[in-house]
Amino acid sequence: MWNNFLWVVLPYLVLASFVFGHIFRYRYDHFTVTSKSSEMIEKKQLMVGSILFHIGIIFVVGGHFIGLVIPKSWTTSIGISEHMYHIVAVGIGSVFGIMAFAGMFLLTFRRLSNDRVRMTSSIMDIIVNVTLLLTLFLGMASTLFANPANPGFDYRESIAVWFRQLFIFQPDASLMANVPVFFQLHIISAFLIFALFPYTRLVHAWSVPLSYLKRSYIIYRR
Repeated sequence: MWNNFLWVVLPYLVLASFVFGHIFRYRYDHFTVTSKSSEMIEKKQLMVGSILFHIGIIFVVGGHFIGLVIPKSWTTSIGISEHMYHIVAVGIGSVFGIMAFAGMFLLTFRRLSNDRVRMTSSIMDIIVNVTLLLTLFLGMASTLFANPANPGFDYRESIAVWFRQLFIFQPDASLMANVPVFFQLHIISAFLIFALFPYTRLVHAWSVPLSYLKRSYIIYRR
């Protein structure tokens, strides 16, 4: 029962929250889409933590996309052996995973330890920070500890297959039954992030200022 709920029902509840939450936010509350910067209160920790987190998370998300969306047979067909794939995935993934974790740890520490920053933070801001930190920690634990402890486990033959099945509405919960606990907890914590995404400041991710790349320079005169 729990297996079906976690890996069949819950993903679609999260997807519904993600999609309809964004629609509601855009129609009725889109003027609140902002990162709500506290740079004027404290700048140094914000700058270092933000750079580490954003660079790290871009590559972490990209790595997850490759690992979950691209079938194992595709990489094998172009000559990438499974051993080579895992060496590259673990090596590069660990570097950027540690960067993202270090950045989020610094940002979370800053939010909780700095009185003025904490006063400008909502409960949801703190929940998001802690959840992101937990998700990154569980992801690193899965890669560095759970994988070596379960040499016969291959997420590309279980988690990745289940993930792709979600999009054709035929998820097989049995594929997740024997997945190591760290991986399962990592996925569940990621579900929580996606479920909360539309209702938090995370929506500022869709407001990347690409127009800045082509706009004219702003000239300041005395």
